[in-house]
Amino acid sequence: MTGFFRGSAVFQVISLFSWGRCLRYGCRRLDYDVRFYFVFRSGCGAFLLASFGFGVFSFRPESPIAVASSPHGSGGLLTRINTPVTEGLRHDREKGEVKNEPLGFDPYLVGWIGDDDPENPRNWSFAKRAFTTFSISFLAFSVYIGSAIYTPAIPGLMEAYDISLAKATVGLTLYILAYGVGPMFFSPLQELPILGRNPVYIGTLFIFVLFQLPIAIAKNFSTVLAFRFLTGFFGSPALATGGASLGDIWPMHQLAYVIGLWALGGVAGRLTVGIIQGGFPAQANGWRWPIYELIWISGFALVFLALFLPETYEPTILLRRAERLRKLTGNPNLRSQSEIDAASTTASDRLYEALVRPFILAAEPALLFSNTYLGFVYAVFYLWFEAFPLVFTDIYHFNLGESGLPFLGFIISGAIAYTAYCLYQKYYITPLYVKTGGAVPPEIRLEIGLMASIFIPTSILIFGFTSKTDIHWIAPVIGAALYLPGLFLIFQSILMYITMAYPSHAASVLAGNGLFRSAFACCFPQVYL
Repeated sequence: MTGFFRGSAVFQVISLFSWGRCLRYGCRRLDYDVRFYFVFRSGCGAFLLASFGFGVFSFRPESPIAVASSPHGSGGLLTRINTPVTEGLRHDREKGEVKNEPLGFDPYLVGWIGDDDPENPRNWSFAKRAFTTFSISFLAFSVYIGSAIYTPAIPGLMEAYDISLAKATVGLTLYILAYGVGPMFFSPLQELPILGRNPVYIGTLFIFVLFQLPIAIAKNFSTVLAFRFLTGFFGSPALATGGASLGDIWPMHQLAYVIGLWALGGVAGRLTVGIIQGGFPAQANGWRWPIYELIWISGFALVFLALFLPETYEPTILLRRAERLRKLTGNPNLRSQSEIDAASTTASDRLYEALVRPFILAAEPALLFSNTYLGFVYAVFYLWFEAFPLVFTDIYHFNLGESGLPFLGFIISGAIAYTAYCLYQKYYITPLYVKTGGAVPPEIRLEIGLMASIFIPTSILIFGFTSKTDIHWIAPVIGAALYLPGLFLIFQSILMYITMAYPSHAASVLAGNGLFRSAFACCFPQVYL
């Protein structure tokens, strides 16, 4: 169980305040192998090791190996590891000297210990990666429903504050706009090794939960609008960079399956819980109850993720390992690659690059066109939130709770689309990777999106022409359901394309994509009204 718990926010806090005595990382266990050339031979390392319960370091003249005599027993020896560096050292036993030959790399560089290092996210067990995927999906789910769960509250808001439908819908559009703007600032921060993914995820989710409270007790509609924007802004990292977090732990040939499941889970959760589950409480107890549900779900997500979501960003994991080894050995020269890279730039330069880079990348022609098209398709999807109440309430006379049930059609068509996507990956993309040795151009991912684009106009035409009193309500439900396969496959196609085309800046390009989607989506409901 500690394998799932290790690396989470709570784990790091407990480990920090207990000075590593509770919930130890691998480098603080007695059986951990420390490279002998990592140890700073001034005596400081021996003191620190003793304070952490490792005993005292000593150097034997007959061997350049650091040995720790542990007060806990003889099993606490820290042994030498055979590496290219150790092979570059010769010991002249007659003279009692150790001669250093020129090395081809920095001997104090802290990296992964072999290809099977258990702390490398790509070496995690399948169970841990699956659990982490579930956690990231749950994080996105807990924020995504904030857009749709507001829709059943709109009639209650109109009555409570005596406002028009167009004005009440602003609470939805501001939320959508905010979770597109937020990643432009938060996502690049997640690419800074000193922060990583988790502090941004957990910190912003905490503010997201906190800012729901003023909405639930709001005395005027202006308060609702202000905090709807703020909650969307602070909830945005979960939506924009979940795919980047999944890319940290899954190999490329499996990533498409996982991102597809993550995206489908976000849509399904938004529609089933957001609209269907929010509709009946709003009908029975008023517009505040959907907000209460959002607080309960996101509050549980905050506690769950703080306990169990591990850090997945490799530069951050290695930076923290270097910090622990510096304390452990007393060697101030130990550094991770990210620290070496950061030494050549100033903090202001790094911050400028992190905050400006998403906007620069968004202007790339390939990204600009991809983001614009996906933004248009995504915006039309949000029109269903406004069209369904008009069709199924005004034409077919469903009540507020029942008017959300037709959204179940999206779940069925989405499941079928995901199954087809998995078959496409298995029988077309995977053999293509094997045939080319992995040298597959990113543009190959666009093929399925082009084929799926026919679903978009087909769905809208069927829905529009069958929404009549003399035609059974199942006809527009089927027409609307055909939209999701198009949206899902286009979404997967473009997201896989842009992340493969810009692998080192995945979080930034996904943030730019989120901005385009949200900018389009927030405008369409208002234009429609």
